[in-house]
Amino acid sequence: MATVFWDAKGVILLNILLQGQCINAARYCSTLDRLKEAIRRKRPGLLRRGVVFQHDNATPHSANFTQQWLQRYGWEILPHPAHSPDLAPSDFHLFGPLKRHLGGMAFKTEDDLISELRNWFDNLDDDFFRVGINLLLSRWQKCIDLHGDYVEK
Repeated sequence: MATVFWDAKGVILLNILLQGQCINAARYCSTLDRLKEAIRRKRPGLLRRGVVFQHDNATPHSANFTQQWLQRYGWEILPHPAHSPDLAPSDFHLFGPLKRHLGGMAFKTEDDLISELRNWFDNLDDDFFRVGINLLLSRWQKCIDLHGDYVEK
């Protein structure tokens, strides 16, 4: 499983869980610690201005342990209505092109797959990420205009 943390400037952290590993609140918070360090290295001003963070309502994301982590660091959470992939930039902007890129490929090892993922992300045009984040704004406005209904209807 790959978790991609990104903003309008590109990928901040690509976190890979190897086969047989599963995500829980403790592992998710450990990943958030790695994300915080990656932000400190790649986008230091972001931590001073404040992080606005979006994730869905999966159990590891909504667990008390995770909520306490987010509160401790003062990260603002952008609400995410349940079952709304139309409001998740990774779902509506990132994963489709990634699936098309990987379609038909075969990998001998997990390391080969991870290498291909990193190469694909590294070679995306800078505008790709900016467009995805900007689409989030218009999709949220559509959701508001539709009184919380799905944007893609």
